[in-house]
Amino acid sequence: MKALPPCVFLLLALASAQDLPPFTEDCRTGTYPPNGPTFLGKVPWFTINLDLPPQERWSQVIGSKKQELFTLLQAIKDLANAFVPSGKLVKFVDEDLPLLVATLPYPFGEEMKGIADVSGIPLGEIALYNIFYEVFTVCTSIVAEDKTGKLLHARNLDFGIFLGWDITNSSWTISELLKPVAVNLDFQRNNKSIFFSTNFAGYVGMITGIRPGIFTLTMNERYSLDGGFVGILEWIIGKRDDIWMSFLTRSVLENSTSYGDAKNQLVKTKLLAPAYFILGGNQSGEGCVITRARASCLDVWELDIKQGRWYVLETNYDRWKAPLFIDDRRTPAMKCMNRTTQENISLKTMYDVLTTKPVLNKLTTYTALMSVSDGTLEAYLRNCPNPCMPW
Repeated sequence: MKALPPCVFLLLALASAQDLPPFTEDCRTGTYPPNGPTFLGKVPWFTINLDLPPQERWSQVIGSKKQELFTLLQAIKDLANAFVPSGKLVKFVDEDLPLLVATLPYPFGEEMKGIADVSGIPLGEIALYNIFYEVFTVCTSIVAEDKTGKLLHARNLDFGIFLGWDITNSSWTISELLKPVAVNLDFQRNNKSIFFSTNFAGYVGMITGIRPGIFTLTMNERYSLDGGFVGILEWIIGKRDDIWMSFLTRSVLENSTSYGDAKNQLVKTKLLAPAYFILGGNQSGEGCVITRARASCLDVWELDIKQGRWYVLETNYDRWKAPLFIDDRRTPAMKCMNRTTQENISLKTMYDVLTTKPVLNKLTTYTALMSVSDGTLEAYLRNCPNPCMPW
């Protein structure tokens, strides 16, 4: 029998403390409008003016979230010092990572410099903060088509696994500190909204976004030995022909003017890290999960209404493989989608699906709901009361 890796034993230890795994519950109903102990509040809105110089674009956001961002990054440094007590890791971040920023494509490095200036946080720590999302994100994303042909897109953003388990509060330290820095962003040019995103203050890439009337897009991490750490190390030593995956999604949201163009870029662009791109359009049948290796596209799984595939759903595992047995969010999410039926699917019922444990779990920071035809983005901060899966 093949031995389980140490990280699995850690997860099992965390789970057994709460009579887990697995903890699943019947599909939730009546959770929208958001209410009760799973709802912590609405994500606030800010404007990013793309007509401003890159170093000035984030001033309003960071001015409002400066203390929360400082607290989050201090916690990340504390974890780093606990992991490498010599302090060499933090020294590397403060002294060497600023050099990485100078190599980033325009406008991302310049925006990071502006964030560091406004916040007073060292540039290396801002760079580390932006790198984290390439390697520590676990999520659930769904694109569905209702009976009228309307496309709907929803996701849970789960983040922070292995980043400081708080035994007293049964929570992940970094996940909890991320919630106060969650923001909705209205990216504007010439006083006109180009796209909306749910993001974290100071993170210049995009994880969740909508180009109203055209497409919706979310990104989930894909685990691979040839993963984000490898790509980042290659970038540091000078191999820079790939693009950071969250920079690609930012570029697509900012510049693509059709579902087809967005899909083409997400399929063909060489990436720093493997990923799942979940893309929804504005016409019947326009929805897919794109499974990416760093250099190639492995699969495009599309809506097919004639074949009865009225939704596509992605967590963090290739659709042709079984999820890790202690991290199966796919099965309960699909069970709830199937129970809902296409006749009853809506943003309201998709919120119910994403509120059902373990789709909702201790890592869940926010739930986002998008309607491309309405041009709307809603985002809500989440809590998962015990008993609840740690991941």
